[in-house]
Amino acid sequence: MAAPLELSCWGGGWGLPSVHSESLVVMAYAKFSGAPLKVNVIDNTWRGSRGDVPILTTEDNIVSQPAKILSFLRKQKYNADCELSAKQGADTLAYIALLEEKLLPAVLHTFWVENDNYFTVTKPWFASRIPFPLSLILPGRMSRGALNRILLTRGEPPLYHVQEVEAQIYRDAKECLNLLSHRLGTSQFFFGDTPSTLDAYVFGFLAPLYKVRFPKVHLQEHLKQLSNLCRLCDDILNSYFRHGPGGIDGVLWWQACLSVLAYSAAEVLAYCRTTAYRLFNTASVKNERASADRSPRVAVLGLKLQALYILGPYQLF
Repeated sequence: MAAPLELSCWGGGWGLPSVHSESLVVMAYAKFSGAPLKVNVIDNTWRGSRGDVPILTTEDNIVSQPAKILSFLRKQKYNADCELSAKQGADTLAYIALLEEKLLPAVLHTFWVENDNYFTVTKPWFASRIPFPLSLILPGRMSRGALNRILLTRGEPPLYHVQEVEAQIYRDAKECLNLLSHRLGTSQFFFGDTPSTLDAYVFGFLAPLYKVRFPKVHLQEHLKQLSNLCRLCDDILNSYFRHGPGGIDGVLWWQACLSVLAYSAAEVLAYCRTTAYRLFNTASVKNERASADRSPRVAVLGLKLQALYILGPYQLF
């Protein structure tokens, strides 16, 4: 009996099984190769890792990063490229390198650096999957990590400033999309009628960009003009990931909704508790300065504020 394969990854939304590109690459490849993965979606509890996601766990191994996970699956006889020729295998490596150099920086910028997208879409979504109070810290750290990754690879002379880097990465990304569209042509997949590693990478990088509803859509509008790439994403979703609401299991969909509500409630409670603490301190200072014959009304107010701070903001409801 084969050892169980468990994949820890970020969950889905907007009709996607995952909104995280690297998680989506591994999930798509597993579907193409027939690897029996048990997917553990990260939620807002403390269980599970949030480090270098996605993470593949077996009885004897823990593997992270898409390239290493796919290599591990091939060694376990789950190979989506078994029918490719040597030239097609070389082309696959070349196109993956192109995706990571030209397209990935723009995807990271769209999700994590563009302010409107980050504060209205990316940060709330990921914060709802991270336990409080880490939900207040980790999204910002992930955003800085994405920016550092962009500047590390694209911030060399003569592009010193973020604005110059931004303009260049979007130009490169559009050229990369045009090249992919030309290579795909009218074929169902990049190498014929069977999906391969390259299809998994293209789907993983493009599907979130295609499906997530952003307020700023620099690259999304260009992608939607390339109908064959959009058709590729839709075909993979419909053929391999159609299970329930939004393309994911219905139970997970409801869990995602509940996690958003839980995160919002935690934010409100934290705000109420902080406000009560400040009011209590203010009342205490006023009480100390007041004369000994202060009015009973002020004393009662101080006691109520003290009870509110101790018992929590539930007294407000």
